[in-house]
Amino acid sequence: MKVAVIGGGAAGFFAAIAVKENHPKAKVTIFEKSNKVLAKVKVSGGGRCNVTNGVTSIKDLSLAYPRGGSQLKKAFSIFNTTHTMSWFESRGVPLMIQEDNCVFPVSQDSQSIMDCFEEQTTKFGISVELGKGIRSLKQVENFQIELSFIKSDQEPMVFDKVIVTTGGNPTKKGFQWLQELGHKIEDPVPSLFTFNMPNEPITKLMGIVVEKTITNIQGEKFKSNGPLLITHWGMSGPSILKLSAFGARKLSELEYQFVVQVNWVNEQNNDKVLKILESIVAENPKKDLSNFRPYGLPERLWHFLLEKIELPFDKKWSELGKKGLNKLVVVLTNDPYAVKGKTTFKEEFVTCGGVSLNDVNMNTMQSKVIKNLYFAGEVLDIDAITGGYNFQAAWTTAFVAGKLL
Repeated sequence: MKVAVIGGGAAGFFAAIAVKENHPKAKVTIFEKSNKVLAKVKVSGGGRCNVTNGVTSIKDLSLAYPRGGSQLKKAFSIFNTTHTMSWFESRGVPLMIQEDNCVFPVSQDSQSIMDCFEEQTTKFGISVELGKGIRSLKQVENFQIELSFIKSDQEPMVFDKVIVTTGGNPTKKGFQWLQELGHKIEDPVPSLFTFNMPNEPITKLMGIVVEKTITNIQGEKFKSNGPLLITHWGMSGPSILKLSAFGARKLSELEYQFVVQVNWVNEQNNDKVLKILESIVAENPKKDLSNFRPYGLPERLWHFLLEKIELPFDKKWSELGKKGLNKLVVVLTNDPYAVKGKTTFKEEFVTCGGVSLNDVNMNTMQSKVIKNLYFAGEVLDIDAITGGYNFQAAWTTAFVAGKLL
């Protein structure tokens, strides 16, 4: 059996290795259009490679995917985060789980992952062809698949099975060759990005982190929670990144002009917040507002919020009155900021969109349009929040495609 893997990224290498492990006699070749492989693995996690997440429940794991979560549940029962950790550790890459559940190599270096893949491809005799981009493919007799290369001097090649692992693409044009075969392509739009706030003075508080927040898009159903980081251009951190992922399509429609509402105290019941403030008044009536911060808010942020609602720093808590308390409740639980634009999160580029999951048998990753054609990784309309989940989708879909072809 001759198997071609199109794309030399994370999913491509994992799929190729899975093929050889499950079908030892298969002849496997990885085709990569550029002159280097595993580029995204190298930069992931700031060069440390966040290989997966420590969550073990399939239900909880699937919730990390704005698109593809429910469809992946069966695949996760075959290969999930626990399997991923065992896979790497049994091949000489010890892993560690951080407090936030992100999983990294103990070496804290993505090169450990890249070296592991190189060792496995060498061990199994997997060929890696660089500078070989695929222009098109077509089905020929006996359901074999012929690949034609971008460079005209390269002769077409015929394979029994083909796994497409070409990754995400910022434009639909990048998926045109798959669309021409009859696959529906969901429009690609950015996911996992930070919010630009060029006209909001809160950016002067850059560097401040609030560990527990709730964020939502004004007028929309999207809501997120977690740490929030104030940056010199706007806002970032897990709460914002999750919000960008779940709202990716809508925010694209809005052309990244919208209002984000921040709940700084991680409490949605305003009556509870009011009671906390009233207890502060009762216990610290003579203290200045500036000298007692509710919910342990960072001092600079607390002072900024007092200025925003025009409450003097030297005003006593006992002098707030009902009107003052209500102003505080509103700014703590529903603080709006105008967003105008986005910024890519670090060097990581994640899109939602790609080959529609309706055109793929998610139990095997085989195309419903072309027999013996399989998909794995970000070429599919699957994407996740930050935390190692996007790599997990790559490992899972690649393993299933390699095992069940």
